[in-house]
Amino acid sequence: MGSHRRLAPSSGFNRGAGTALCVLSAAAAGLSAVPADAAPHTDTRAEVDRLYTAAEKATEAYNKAGERAGVLRRELSATQDRIARQQERINSLRDKLGSLAGAQYRSGGMDPSLALLFSDDPAEYLDKAAALDRINAREAGRLRELGSALRELDQERAEADGSLAELDRSRRAVATHKRTVERKLATARRLLDSLPHAERAAWDRASRGTREELPDPGAAAPSGRAAAAVAAARSALGRPYVWGANGPSGFDCSGLMQWSYARAGVALPRTSQQQRFAGHHVPLSQARPGDLVTYRSDASHVAMYVGGGQVIHAPYPGAPVRYDRVGMMPISSVTRV
Repeated sequence: MGSHRRLAPSSGFNRGAGTALCVLSAAAAGLSAVPADAAPHTDTRAEVDRLYTAAEKATEAYNKAGERAGVLRRELSATQDRIARQQERINSLRDKLGSLAGAQYRSGGMDPSLALLFSDDPAEYLDKAAALDRINAREAGRLRELGSALRELDQERAEADGSLAELDRSRRAVATHKRTVERKLATARRLLDSLPHAERAAWDRASRGTREELPDPGAAAPSGRAAAAVAAARSALGRPYVWGANGPSGFDCSGLMQWSYARAGVALPRTSQQQRFAGHHVPLSQARPGDLVTYRSDASHVAMYVGGGQVIHAPYPGAPVRYDRVGMMPISSVTRV
């Protein structure tokens, strides 16, 4: 239905986190261009549509940033484990070198030529000297190993410091943009509340969409996992749109797709932009139940095709998971998982 275009956010760093942050910044700039105190007029619904669309784009960027933050946390944890193991290795090398130094000190550390001169048994001394040479060679090898280990440790610590700093920046950026999206969604809600009763009632009817079971169009899912994902998505009909959520009590658009396919044993990426590449593309004319349909040129919204020209999706705040026409917005791609 045409009024659907007032979509909203969906759920959610290689050091390509900068890309996600740029997208977030651009989305936030678009949001802040909407006057917060816009008065009720004939363009109110269009303004709300624009707010919801901008918020949804920012939300997908937020999801991507959040996913990257999770990767960074795992990388940092692995680096810290490597640092701990390297420190244990260094401590062990130092202990061994300390034992050799102590043994030499206890032997007096005498010059080899003097030791030979005063030795009671020169042959025995020469045997010991040869052994000492081997020990010294081993000691030199351990010193080189220790030096290398210390350099590796310094590098690991530098990487950990960099990851920690990036993670901190990511967390702060995500929190900032989350507040921006929530503020703009609140503005959209206030604009809706400002509509005359008749317009607001029409909006609410449109927002409720189609929840009843549609007739089976006869198209079969291309695989058992696609059929299972469709069944899961249908089980979520009527559940609320929740900003940044991926179930089971609420969803944003990409969160619903991820949750539905997880029920079928398939792990999808978190964002709609990533989900469009989670399989191979097919023409819309060949779409079958379970295919992912992404919308707009930036793939900022995603739905699941269920046959009969219909999709199931989580539209925007205030509208529950529902059926809509597959052509409700400009289609970017159709992906078969």
